[in-house]
Amino acid sequence: MDYTGLIQMLLENMESPAPSGAKRIITFVNPQHYEAFQQTLQELKARHPDWPDLPSSSLLQSVMTPLSGSTKMLDAYKDDIIIEEDSLIQVHTLANKIQGPGIPYGVKQIKAPKAWSTSTGYRVKIGVIDTGADYYHPDLRQSLAKGINLLNRHMLPMDDNGHGTHIAGTIAAANSTEGMIGVAPRATIYPVKAFDHNGSAYVSDIIQGIDWCIRNHMHLINMSFGMKTRSKALLDIVNKAYVSGISIVASSGNDGKRRSIDYPAKYPQTISVGATDRNRRIASFSNRGEFIDIYAPGDKIISSWTHGKYHEMSGTSMATSHVSGAIALLLAQTPDLQPAEIKALLLQTATPLRTKKGQQRASEGLEVNALKLLREGMKRKTPAP
Repeated sequence: MDYTGLIQMLLENMESPAPSGAKRIITFVNPQHYEAFQQTLQELKARHPDWPDLPSSSLLQSVMTPLSGSTKMLDAYKDDIIIEEDSLIQVHTLANKIQGPGIPYGVKQIKAPKAWSTSTGYRVKIGVIDTGADYYHPDLRQSLAKGINLLNRHMLPMDDNGHGTHIAGTIAAANSTEGMIGVAPRATIYPVKAFDHNGSAYVSDIIQGIDWCIRNHMHLINMSFGMKTRSKALLDIVNKAYVSGISIVASSGNDGKRRSIDYPAKYPQTISVGATDRNRRIASFSNRGEFIDIYAPGDKIISSWTHGKYHEMSGTSMATSHVSGAIALLLAQTPDLQPAEIKALLLQTATPLRTKKGQQRASEGLEVNALKLLREGMKRKTPAP
């Protein structure tokens, strides 16, 4: 295989401006070809230090690159590589407005405060793939680890949008005196900045984010975003996280649909989340139906925001962060649970949702119950030898 020729072809394409939607994910069929490609790339870069980087995922054996022309020029390598279009992906959120701090109703609704005497999520590592986080927010100072900025690897993953800071606050804010408390206040969030200031990212950014989370031994990953199209490369890296024992909690989308949800939540390896309101009914905007595993509060949720502020937001994104926090409480006590066991426990201990007539029915859906989840999980704890 002519690695040098392939590298030069890709780098030449990077120099010409690529039209919108012309990014590609290139996966090597043979892992040895990927290794040889990377070795050749490093050797060439040593001679040409000004050459641009080619983002990659070692776990997927993929490189990501813009292609300004058609992919026909890569036909010579068609037996050795798989080429996939790199789609845009959006964070799942609706409205927002400034509100004061307080203990958010969602944290109480899932009974997290009643679980804190047993678990606060201590030492659980959560990768939040989002817009970054506000490292200076007083409610998050104890909760954030370094993480990674995939858009600029030399910088901290600072949030220039607000969405990621909001998610982080619901999961693990820890300012009981003046600010708010999240579901798992002693868990540690590793912000993985894959989304820009508009809340947009490419699938390749998500892949690199999950790759980073696996290699840095996260216990779970929060993914409050989605897209309509299926991506094989994204499914493959989600599966690698699942097999390595990492639960992925993913928001289902805000289209109010009954028979469909967004990817990656639609993949069975994730825990797909829908949103409820204060009355434990499905929020009007939330997707619903058979593809939803669990529901959580997602309507008018107050949480932390950039510049030390607070915002009220609605969306399945907000619901997802409640579920991630509940799982963190569980994993702090029973760290050996696998993703399939965690999903089963979530469903087994959840509260049936209310119908429009106010009756509780499991057929409507199930809302996460952090207290019951923790109690049932403790029964599974393996006794120390």
